[in-house]
Amino acid sequence: MTERIPVTVLTGYLGAGKTTLLNRILSEDHGRRYAVIVNEFGEIGIDSDLILNTDEELFEMNNGCICCTVRGDLIRTLHGLLQERGGGSRTFDAIIVETTGLADPGPVVQTFFVDLFLQARTALDSVTTVVDARHILPRLADSREAVEQIAFADQIVLNKTDLVSTVELRDIESRLNALNPLAPIHRAVRAQVALDKVLGRESFDLTRIVALEPGFPGASHGTMDHVHDEHCDHFAAADGHDHEHDSEISSLCLTLDRPVSRVELERWLTQLVARHGTDILRAKGIVDVEGGQRRLVFQSVHMLIEFDLQRPWAADEARHSRLVFIGRNLDRGALRSGLESCARPRQVQ
Repeated sequence: MTERIPVTVLTGYLGAGKTTLLNRILSEDHGRRYAVIVNEFGEIGIDSDLILNTDEELFEMNNGCICCTVRGDLIRTLHGLLQERGGGSRTFDAIIVETTGLADPGPVVQTFFVDLFLQARTALDSVTTVVDARHILPRLADSREAVEQIAFADQIVLNKTDLVSTVELRDIESRLNALNPLAPIHRAVRAQVALDKVLGRESFDLTRIVALEPGFPGASHGTMDHVHDEHCDHFAAADGHDHEHDSEISSLCLTLDRPVSRVELERWLTQLVARHGTDILRAKGIVDVEGGQRRLVFQSVHMLIEFDLQRPWAADEARHSRLVFIGRNLDRGALRSGLESCARPRQVQ
């Protein structure tokens, strides 16, 4: 079977610190070789002293990494990069795709699911969003792109934390958590975050929906390892908590203590993303399927959705379904009704 290359999508608003973090990844002595794709030539996002020849589409970096700047189609560029690697002319262990500061990361993420060649040869490791603590609050008020970048994140590097007060930092983290309760927040100054916290985490993988895991060790609010789960007081005990925010993007969390029909659930979710996929930016869930001994996991990005049966339910584990939606104009009542329409009575053992 062809080795799948992990891909990190690095995003963040203009000036957030993507370049600083990327340069750290390219220059640190971590033993890994990265290919870097920058999706717009006009905003290369890499310090010029790292680039040996800016006239080529593929660049050799001075630390042995490759940077190719996308001047056309992202899929075409990825195909060429992977084919060269397969042919032995290029060697690297992973790929980083850096979006422009004004980019919606959704189409970039979708690229890795709509192309069969990329599905077979790459594995999306994470969407990592860098946030400028000093300027993010006004950007949340005036920039749709800044909000979407946070909504899509699997993890957030909250950069420039030395430029805000402790009180402001708590408020910023509360706002970020309201937009995306799935993403852990790593505080940083000059993008100084341990790279093993943000690379090779498989946080986009269906096997690692850690924010929904029961009993996941929760850190304190405001710490770099805190992950919201159903044990966090941001979630209501019965059916989750709606994070209200003045932004058009919000998050909604649901739980259900009855098993569901897999056929009905897949039909409902598939129809839901087909009709409202432009508004539902991200969705994840762990589901208790009627008559099943394994957990059904799903993940959705815009119009795309995938399902996977994972590990068996443990004998002492409470079996219930947990779903999280992030998007615009989320109708909590309609979503709960849709989920309950798939429910079945729990059989008495």
